[in-house]
Amino acid sequence: MSSSSGDPYAWFGGRLATGLADLTADLTALDRSGRWAVVVDFEGTAWCARFADVREAALPPGRWTGVPVDAWASSMTREQYVAAVGVVRDGIAVGDHYQVNLCRVLTSELPSGGDLAMSGLAALLAEGNPAPYAGVVHLPGHDLSVVSASPELYLSRDGDLVTSGPIKGTAVTRDLLTDKDRAENVMIVDLVRNDLGAVAVTGSVEVPALCAVEEHPGLVHLVSRVSARLRAGVGWPELMAASFPPGSVTGAPKSAALDAIRSLEPVPRGPYCGAVGWVDADRRTAELAVGIRTFWAAGGRLHLGTGAGITWGSDAAREWDETELKARRLLAVASEVT
Repeated sequence: MSSSSGDPYAWFGGRLATGLADLTADLTALDRSGRWAVVVDFEGTAWCARFADVREAALPPGRWTGVPVDAWASSMTREQYVAAVGVVRDGIAVGDHYQVNLCRVLTSELPSGGDLAMSGLAALLAEGNPAPYAGVVHLPGHDLSVVSASPELYLSRDGDLVTSGPIKGTAVTRDLLTDKDRAENVMIVDLVRNDLGAVAVTGSVEVPALCAVEEHPGLVHLVSRVSARLRAGVGWPELMAASFPPGSVTGAPKSAALDAIRSLEPVPRGPYCGAVGWVDADRRTAELAVGIRTFWAAGGRLHLGTGAGITWGSDAAREWDETELKARRLLAVASEVT
């Protein structure tokens, strides 16, 4: 595949998928056959792309010409974000919700040829911001190109065993993690347990890791693990209906948090905070990341989301600073040239 090619492809874990054979929004396809690249945006629109050829291979070459750090516009200003944090805290005070993940979307013009060179951006991220669930899904005929450097597992699957790895709690160093971070993580773990419990064998939901500290480029996270065994007959539509959007990027209770998100965030999140990854229907295995630390191109523009979890203990200025911290390294990487 040439660097100028507009052919669809996906790349995850050192495996390159080419030869688009099917593209559907129907999640039942993931229970049939084939290896699929999957993007589900936060609002629930799905792209399930089945590829005919999957092999061990490097990323396709692509020349990324860079986006200056000061070229990005935010969907919320600092003042607007701080005010929205206040509204979330007011809702907590009257019992509407306990925690809300409040996000903003950064947008810039795509650099020249950027739509066909997202693999160049992915290569820069692999070097400058390596991540355990990094991947690319490029569907140019459908105006979607996603490059993810996600550190967070939404769902992995091995037969009927499913695992989620919610992240809550972010700081520059581990000694700066707070009791608020830990309380927030535990709250979201309970939410994920409940989500998976709706489709799991009774008694099978477990928490094998709680509030483990993981180091990532430029910051640390608190990460937990929740696992469960699916009941007979539960397929991808039922699993996604029970667990999507991921609890770590919504809040608790989830339905109330989603109401707050819709009223406070001025633009849709798109693939940000959705799901990005692959499903092997033949082997009944999968690895879907939460679409954070994720760039996407659509409509001739490039987007990146960033957010923070708001609780009663939140300081609005510090939450804004957390969104800046999460975006800073990624924007610097995206400003480079391959």
